[in-house]
Amino acid sequence: MTFRSRSRRQKPYQIKKTTIRDDFIDKQILAIHKAMAKKVLAKPELIEQVKATLEQKREDGRMGYGAYLTWFSLLDIAPNDPDAFYQGVIEYDKRMRKLRRNTPFVNILTEDERQKAIELDATGSLDDYNFML
Repeated sequence: MTFRSRSRRQKPYQIKKTTIRDDFIDKQILAIHKAMAKKVLAKPELIEQVKATLEQKREDGRMGYGAYLTWFSLLDIAPNDPDAFYQGVIEYDKRMRKLRRNTPFVNILTEDERQKAIELDATGSLDDYNFML
């Protein structure tokens, strides 16, 4: 009897490809996006800035059409349904974790605000903080 290794397709189980480090990074990115979403809702004029960044990323080929549509749809509902916008941005499913890594919310927060968001998230008080700066 010979031992044959199975190919990936024959494995009866799925191997999780994320590490603890990936999870930590995703949680920091989420904290920053919570702060950015709050700031955008507090200052609706920032929506146009984010849309411009989104359009530029799409034109440069740095964002796929599906990602573009997701972000555009979220930005489009922000003025009329801020809760749906916020919940959409902070959704913690596999797709949104991937989309947040190529975000159109560039330059929305200052470096101090970014650090504050990460610190507040670590202490569990980010949800209570108001980013109307």
